[in-house]
Amino acid sequence: MKLKNLVGERFKERPADCVIDSHALMIRGGYIKYVANGIYSLYPVMKRITRKIENIIREEMDAIDGQEVLFPVALPGSLWEESGRFESVGDELLRFKDRNDSQMVLGMTHEEASVHLVREYGQTYTKYPFMIYQIQTKFRDEARPRAGLIRVREFTMKDAYSFHTSQENLEKYYDLCYHSYHRIFQRCGIPEVIAVSSDSGMMGGSTSHEYMLLTDAGEDSIVICEACDYRANMEAAANVVDNSMSLAEADLEKVYTPHCKTIEDVVNYLDGPLECSCKAVVYQKNSNDDYVIVFLRGDYEVNETKLTNYLGENIHPAEITEESGIVPGFIGPHNLCNGHTVLYDISLKGIENLVCGANEEDYHYKGLNLSRDCSDVKFVDISKIKTGGICPCCGKKTIQVKRGIEVGNIFQLGTKYTKAMNMTYTDADGSVKNPIMGCYGIGVGRLAASVCEAKHDINGPVWPVSIAPWQVHLCCMRIDQEPCKTAADSLYHQLLSAGVEVIYDDRDVRAGAMFADADLLGVPVRVIIGPKNLKNNQAELVTRDKTITKLIGIDHAVDEIQSVINELFAELSRQVSPQVHPLDEEN
Repeated sequence: MKLKNLVGERFKERPADCVIDSHALMIRGGYIKYVANGIYSLYPVMKRITRKIENIIREEMDAIDGQEVLFPVALPGSLWEESGRFESVGDELLRFKDRNDSQMVLGMTHEEASVHLVREYGQTYTKYPFMIYQIQTKFRDEARPRAGLIRVREFTMKDAYSFHTSQENLEKYYDLCYHSYHRIFQRCGIPEVIAVSSDSGMMGGSTSHEYMLLTDAGEDSIVICEACDYRANMEAAANVVDNSMSLAEADLEKVYTPHCKTIEDVVNYLDGPLECSCKAVVYQKNSNDDYVIVFLRGDYEVNETKLTNYLGENIHPAEITEESGIVPGFIGPHNLCNGHTVLYDISLKGIENLVCGANEEDYHYKGLNLSRDCSDVKFVDISKIKTGGICPCCGKKTIQVKRGIEVGNIFQLGTKYTKAMNMTYTDADGSVKNPIMGCYGIGVGRLAASVCEAKHDINGPVWPVSIAPWQVHLCCMRIDQEPCKTAADSLYHQLLSAGVEVIYDDRDVRAGAMFADADLLGVPVRVIIGPKNLKNNQAELVTRDKTITKLIGIDHAVDEIQSVINELFAELSRQVSPQVHPLDEEN
């Protein structure tokens, strides 16, 4: 490919609406083009990268006996009605009607389609286990798309579905996929991705993991213990709180606290510790707008995913009316009006002297003891763990909360979908059972953008050799001089004949513009042919990450270039875990 024929423009200025570097570089480098909110077209450069990522994924899925299939993007709503998700999933599911007035959806995930495909096939235990996967376009009507390909509405995803006759067999295959996913990310050049325990969300199931690339640009909060191997998504991390240093028990006393509506205002006014305060956060249930009042320690925040899971339904921030009897800014557990769902977070357990609202304008209580002053207090874990908190695994105060981008996820779904959709098989003893499912997803475009976020400098991406759009970027510095043109043209054709992927810049432009474009394309090996080195029958070879810089002889340039490419692949391979095959596992 010659650069002058490459579709897509590159430019210097950073777009104003790009909040993270990978988004800006992909716009500037001619990788993607905005179409609509959360929807992008891919230019040839990006398509070459995603194709290589897809091939790596296919190789790893095939290695664990995955079989590639293809599901429709548009699906009948009746399939989602079978599973019960047509109504339960929110506005993220795009629903529409076709010309026959039939209800349709755009697939945002394909559990229903996978069950539909194999439920006639899998009617006997002799067919199990098996795994099917696809790489397909999906559409999720995301409320807040952001950061280029990191969070979009339309995206390409690899999703796989395994079917089993026992939980033990699912767990063995789940472990196989767990390690296979690490190999995928390692082969794509980001071995630093970690797996964390996660909340299953709308997918259902009892066990799930997310694969996280730790970066400040991430929108997920990851909980990591520095003393042991505990890792979890914020939504799944258990909060362990030590209240042994709280204030001594005291009498309950109502105090005047004018204009103190936040818990910080109150403790400052009363000159007390925030750790001995009780604040209220109020929600309403989506189903009927009933109020849910959550009490927690003043220095903690509500984990809304935990709260939703506990309630078994979705919630939204409350709009408090006068008829509710709730006094905003002064809500407390003692003498609280009846008729509302009231929950006490684990962060309050063991505190015998609390400051809290008195359910009266401009008044708070001091000395509240929940076990003494309130009835039927049960503590539940509905708060967010925080940096410096206690690890739920090893018990040490070594928790760190970091940011990350989710690049993959795996779930043990159980029989959630097979039971709802009446997929059954006849077991060896003649009994009829529902198969047990696992689900495994990777967003292809998000993975490419995440690699760019992790592997770039101020000038552009530094693509790993395994997924780079080309292996070599050949620059002819003086195309107007015959010796340079002849040498560069000859090397270009030699590289193509040798099977090397090469992008050739033979434009008559300044060196600065040529190198700026090369930086934005991020090709791992750059070969520069210019008049000065050509006098000595040499060319300059430099890797994009600047770890290798040397002069190579023109006569042996192809061998030298291939040697460097092989060295880059070898370096990447050293970071890839050994492959585990299904045949290595016990049946």
